[in-house]
Amino acid sequence: MRTERADLTTGLAYLGRSQHRIHGFYTTTVGKRRVRAVAMTESRFRFAGAGGARLDLVVRASPDGVAYRYVLPDDLGAVLGEASEFTVPADAPAWLARHRRDYENPFLPYTAASAPTAEFQTLALFRVGESYLAVAESDVDGRYSGSRLVHETGTGTYRIGLWDAAVQVDGPLATPWRAMVVGDLATVTESTFVDDLAPRSRVADRSWIRPGQVLWTWLAGGRPAGQSLEMQKGYVDYASARGWPYVAVDAGWYFDPQQWDVTDPNWQTNSWMPQLVTYGDARGVDILVWIHFRDLDTEEERDRWLPTPHRWGVKGVKVDFMDSEAQERLRWYDEILPATAANELLVNFHGSNIPKGIHRTWPHVMTMEGVHGAEKREVATSHITTLPFTRNMVGSMDYTPMGFHRAGRPTSDAHELGLAVTFESGLQNLAGTPASYDERPEAVRFLEQVPTVWDDTRLLAGGPGESVVLARRNGDRWFVGGGVSGAARTLEVPLEFLPGRWLVETISDGPNGLVRDRRVVTRDTLRIPVVADGGFAATACRWIPAIQTCDR
Repeated sequence: MRTERADLTTGLAYLGRSQHRIHGFYTTTVGKRRVRAVAMTESRFRFAGAGGARLDLVVRASPDGVAYRYVLPDDLGAVLGEASEFTVPADAPAWLARHRRDYENPFLPYTAASAPTAEFQTLALFRVGESYLAVAESDVDGRYSGSRLVHETGTGTYRIGLWDAAVQVDGPLATPWRAMVVGDLATVTESTFVDDLAPRSRVADRSWIRPGQVLWTWLAGGRPAGQSLEMQKGYVDYASARGWPYVAVDAGWYFDPQQWDVTDPNWQTNSWMPQLVTYGDARGVDILVWIHFRDLDTEEERDRWLPTPHRWGVKGVKVDFMDSEAQERLRWYDEILPATAANELLVNFHGSNIPKGIHRTWPHVMTMEGVHGAEKREVATSHITTLPFTRNMVGSMDYTPMGFHRAGRPTSDAHELGLAVTFESGLQNLAGTPASYDERPEAVRFLEQVPTVWDDTRLLAGGPGESVVLARRNGDRWFVGGGVSGAARTLEVPLEFLPGRWLVETISDGPNGLVRDRRVVTRDTLRIPVVADGGFAATACRWIPAIQTCDR
């Protein structure tokens, strides 16, 4: 790297090496599994540049990945850039998303060399021979700057570029971890390496943190829903009947009734939100609320805004439109995270960056957008079947599935239903209208059962942009979701990991809507016919005589 006071890209003298082992366990509130085991070797390589300027290269290696970071023991002034590069074979298949300030571009297939001259997200997947390599980051905060992968077409080299031309440094510096998750596709998809690298939890009491299904009212009701107490009461009634623990009130609830996107200066006294919270309490449904970033971008605003919904009994906030990973904005994240935790507010970041170890350090962060998701008018199934291997691989993803009512939706009903499993999100924001759910009773039945917290995750079949079959376990039940991009086919679902006899209930697309099939299996391979761009959702539980369903 280059700083104001030293060029540490050349002429470095090797000073020595130290090494130690890192072992342990930690738990998370969301993600692929609640209990995580960490086994790494950390090596520190010490260098000195011209004039004695020090740089340490710290490398961590685990069975599923390798990561490095730079440590500057002394203050060498602002960081002006990095010379770091990743190089893969030119013909390696690649799945990349162009850099965008809110991480909402789709993942597209290339080869490493054929990708255009452009900047891409620092989240990329490559296939090298029979193995896969995912490039990602961890422990990114206001000490440094966000990054992107800078590429020139015709090469397999991707260089680290920074958001800021000059990253401000005050004292010693440790850069974010640049992580490479390596292995077969299942190893990469199931990996928690990005979280394993992150600092330990900074929230001591997590008893108030509760993930769950959310009836989200933006795509269901639009602007009117955000400004109507009566509409929101109707959503609460529906969520209560379905057993869903949350309703999310989106934009509009604190706006001036006569001016959209203008904050009512008297919102704290004029708002009907306390009435909705009381209404929800009586029906076992908690309320989450949307807040624009501009209303939380100073300490004074946070001190005014965050205690009020907490006092009302609101359980979480959806903070929107940060739209940057510059150092200044990362420092804002450093401030909003402890502030929301202190007010016992769950967090869903929209218009945001992506998880980079945040779920371990700040376990009240339930999910983040940072995805070309269902709010977009055009989402291809090739992108949808790439997300479990890319964006969702690094952390919870608020794709907002279940928009059954939306015209032009690319997925079949069964594929859409399967997203409740294939897409992991601590708060699973369900985007459909109550009427669209009621028209699909098998979907409602499944969504009443499927959790958002998992004890294990396994990739059973699939490949980026083609298909995916993921199984996730909660307690003694497994939930399976699958989907394809393109032509109708038969999906093969291996169940060798289930010992003994199991009842499997599968929901797939029938000629007149969703249909449920039941069968008892013993380490079998299920063969499930799916329609074009179709899929399935399934539940598996241990079979005992007379059991008829896995529902509880």
